[in-house]
Amino acid sequence: MNENSPGWPAPGWTALVLAGQRPGTDRLAGHFGLEAKALIPVAGEAMLGRVLHALSATPQIARIIIMGQSASEVLADPALAWAAGDARIEARVSGSTISGSVLAAIDDPAIGLPVLLTTADNVMLTPGTVTEFIAAAGDSDVSVAMVERSRLEAAVGPNRRTWLTFKDGAYTGANLFALTAPAAANVLRFWERVEQDRKSVLRLAAHFGPVLMVRLLARRLTVHGALAAAGAKLGATAAPVLLSDGRMGVDVDKPEDHVLAERLLADCG
Repeated sequence: MNENSPGWPAPGWTALVLAGQRPGTDRLAGHFGLEAKALIPVAGEAMLGRVLHALSATPQIARIIIMGQSASEVLADPALAWAAGDARIEARVSGSTISGSVLAAIDDPAIGLPVLLTTADNVMLTPGTVTEFIAAAGDSDVSVAMVERSRLEAAVGPNRRTWLTFKDGAYTGANLFALTAPAAANVLRFWERVEQDRKSVLRLAAHFGPVLMVRLLARRLTVHGALAAAGAKLGATAAPVLLSDGRMGVDVDKPEDHVLAERLLADCG
């Protein structure tokens, strides 16, 4: 596609939706008798379809790219027939790592920046949340959506998540990122090296050197201070965006997550 082609997006954000999975059968997909996790139905609609609907209804999003090892096949599934007919939505085969694939995308002159990054299992995403996040991303090279623990628990009840604890509270990620400047590539290259440690606060902190590691583990930094310090270490500006919708801390990785997401979606009609 080029800028003279029908469907070439107007200026705005490009949304990259990660819809791949690790080699072999994904455990959750297998639980539902499916090959692709992204196609698991939640409240009657494929997870990926819910994310695509939210993004396509957000005015700031001009283009949506589904990324995965079998992205074209996923987009061609009958459950996503409406999306396959939308000129703003396309599929792109991903590489061997998430960070490397995103880096290749932002280096592609046909995509460029700014980029909104999310995942196919981010089923609580709404146009309102996307708009809120983009508005709050500000001037940082990288913005990371997060949900404070008390806000999540007020919305969904006690919940097992990967909690990152700082001086000002505990937070969980919301699978939503904004990449707005070339320096974001520094963060992606770093993440490509340490991605296997993403679930361990101790191992992640160790990658930032002893001084920052001690400050992080001793909880001497606020969440804003921690991301600013980590970004500076990597040669980029980074900041959290604390979302108002506590449900955004819920994604669908396990059967119990699926049950919770269906309940939450039923409650909001």
